[in-house]
Amino acid sequence: MADDKALEEIRVHQEVVEHDAASPLHRIREKEIEISGRVMSAKQQADEIVAEARKRAAKTLAKAEVEGSRLAREHEEKALAEAERDAAAIRKQAAVDAVALEASLASRCAVAAQAVVKAVTEV
Repeated sequence: MADDKALEEIRVHQEVVEHDAASPLHRIREKEIEISGRVMSAKQQADEIVAEARKRAAKTLAKAEVEGSRLAREHEEKALAEAERDAAAIRKQAAVDAVALEASLASRCAVAAQAVVKAVTEV
């Protein structure tokens, strides 16, 4: 599209030069062509700036994804370690509770045995 416009401007410029190079219309057209060239140059620079910004944004996004993954792994590892510590504490407490229950069972078993013997002997 820009190339078509540039070609059209060149064609018009050549036509004007052929007819009257000193006319005010010719000078106006030359200024229009000059300004159009500046606009095209500015647009090209803007496009290059935008392209560079997009590249930097893509790199920043990639870095953010890598950093996010790293932080997620670290958080997962910390949470897993904490869960393992909690599980170990629960297992330890369960062992302590089991020992207490066994001791209670032993003492109650003796009391129960005495109650059964007493019930049988009294009959």
